[in-house]
Amino acid sequence: MTIFIASYITLLGLILGSFYNVVALRVPAKESLLNPPSHCPNCNTRLKVRDLFPVISYLLSGGKCRYCGTRVSPLYPLGEAVTGLLFLWVYLQFGLTGKGVVGFVLVSLTVIVTVSDLKYMLIPNKVLLFFLPLLLILVLFFPEGPLWHHLLGAILGGGILIPFVLLGGMGAGDVKLFALLGLVIGFPNVILAFLLACLLGSVVGGLLMLLGIIKRKQPVPFGPWLAIGALISFGYGSHIIGAYLSLIG
Repeated sequence: MTIFIASYITLLGLILGSFYNVVALRVPAKESLLNPPSHCPNCNTRLKVRDLFPVISYLLSGGKCRYCGTRVSPLYPLGEAVTGLLFLWVYLQFGLTGKGVVGFVLVSLTVIVTVSDLKYMLIPNKVLLFFLPLLLILVLFFPEGPLWHHLLGAILGGGILIPFVLLGGMGAGDVKLFALLGLVIGFPNVILAFLLACLLGSVVGGLLMLLGIIKRKQPVPFGPWLAIGALISFGYGSHIIGAYLSLIG
């Protein structure tokens, strides 16, 4: 039964990941989510059913449009695969519990904003406003500790990034995103998430510069790192913080 549910959850994640790609790519461009239907952005040919299977269709077509041969952005299969894997992780980690439900919604938010930020360097307000009441209700019903931990997490999440915005090194979308993530993961996990985001962003950014993929002063999106830091803190924050306190204590 566990294998069946895990397979179903993964498949659901793959399917939703395909939809989240649409949201992430169309909302910032102020396009409708329904019209036009899925199509090749180069030749505008409407995709058929066989073109819409998450990940599989991309692999079978060799990563190219079957109609015009234009290479398809790897963001599409990556968004689908990552969503499927993260849904599986949430289920294996928390099961079909209250925290599991929060986890599925948190993954949904982080996938959408990550794809959007990578593509447009933009985190849409519409996406954040959609998830805000949903996550607020879930936090009220399934809090991790006292509610003031979640409130403090939201305050610190937004507040800790304001100096970077004032210095011009970050956008306001990152502030609003991290305030929302802080609401979910609470205090002190929000501090851990910020440190992880800075660490991972610095390491990967440094490697990309060494490889010549990005230039020294080239703007890079920080939203994906905030998302990754929040997910790690959501799943393992108490263990990481506990291990650190034991180490220094």
